[in-house]
Amino acid sequence: MNWWDRYYIIDAHAHICPRDDLFGVSMTADELRRLMRRYNYSKCIIMSRDNALVARAVRGSRDLLAHVWVNPKDDRCIETLRTYLKKEGFIGIKLHPLFDGYLPYQQIVYPVAAIAEEFDVPIQFHCGHPPFSLPWSFEPLAREFPKVKMILIHMGHGHIVYINGAIEVAERNPNIYLETSGMPMHTKIKEAVERVGRDRVLYGDDIPCGYPSWELEKVKAANLKEDDLRRVLGENAKKLYNLE
Repeated sequence: MNWWDRYYIIDAHAHICPRDDLFGVSMTADELRRLMRRYNYSKCIIMSRDNALVARAVRGSRDLLAHVWVNPKDDRCIETLRTYLKKEGFIGIKLHPLFDGYLPYQQIVYPVAAIAEEFDVPIQFHCGHPPFSLPWSFEPLAREFPKVKMILIHMGHGHIVYINGAIEVAERNPNIYLETSGMPMHTKIKEAVERVGRDRVLYGDDIPCGYPSWELEKVKAANLKEDDLRRVLGENAKKLYNLE
């Protein structure tokens, strides 16, 4: 028996995709489910630029849930959001300011945030790379839309200044959550739990760019209290996404 078999685990950040030449990875829904069984994941929240691919994977599913990925610059952005949130039952929104070239506090993002507020769903943001996804750039939007839950994916990613910045911004804004994938410092997970809140840190692995084995061990190495470990691994996502 592996240590993670004792926990209810929700992966808050995973992908399915055909071959991605940028990262050199791919992942089908069937491959993802095999990993979920190996690492005792109860649910995965998945996303892809191909929302139709994700919709087919999650339709009728109890273990796969979805975020709709949009670019605010797209003229059909709002139509796409309404289609997948209302008709396909997606449970959140994914934005990637770095790839799509905008700043989170720009007015172009406001209609997306308004939709998130209307449907009462969180927004996941890629966080941790200049010039478009530094942690401080999310604070104006969080304050403009205090009812919208915003998750900073990677909680600053690989740079200690950005990791610290993500913790500081989340500490100041109660509607900002942090997700653990791709951030290399186990000690910062514990610091985030202590400073930001035991209810606002979510486990994720960024499959297929990340992998459960090392992402789970990183969270374990943070040496959290048992109850806090349970919260990070699954209970916080369960509560945030109303998966009771």
